Amino acid sequence: MSDTEANGHIVAGQEKATMAAAAPTTHLISIEHTFETAHRLPHLNGKCTSLHGHSWRVTVSVCAPVLSSDGTVVEFGALKAGVRQWIDTHLDHGTMLGIRDPLGMHLDTAGSKVFRFGANDREAVGSEELLAADLPWPTVEAVAVLLRRASQTVLVGLPCAPEASVGRVFVRETHLNAASYGPADVL
Repeated sequence: MSDTEANGHIVAGQEKATMAAAAPTTHLISIEHTFETAHRLPHLNGKCTSLHGHSWRVTVSVCAPVLSSDGTVVEFGALKAGVRQWIDTHLDHGTMLGIRDPLGMHLDTAGSKVFRFGANDREAVGSEELLAADLPWPTVEAVAVLLRRASQTVLVGLPCAPEASVGRVFVRETHLNAASYGPADVL
């Protein structure tokens, strides 16, 4: 092998190392929570038209390009407490329905916990339902969007690293069905 080939190999290796060092990086942490919630999807005309429940599992990831002065993205305990409180208050042991689902009125009358997807300012029972105003039905995909939005509202109220934001939210409704939602470029 000539000096040029050897030097070319060394230079190429150094270029790869330099490029890897220059590649954008981010810190990412994740928390998990489980909750029990029913939903119904009458618009799909399948077996999910019936009211049914799941043991949902959610993983919320938070990312930041740099750590806070205390060396964290966000304190795990505070993030877990906030996200869990939101889910337990609004979804756990309740029912998720589309605003146009007639079953909602009956469950309300019976005093059941109901979270409505697709509710506008006049229809929403609480401001939390507005997080799902553009999501007409509680599909697993829509639940992932809702929980990412809810997690971001929790994160905003916590001390965290500069530019920390909720990355991907992964929601599993059964052992076989799951959806995730978040920026395309997040880990």
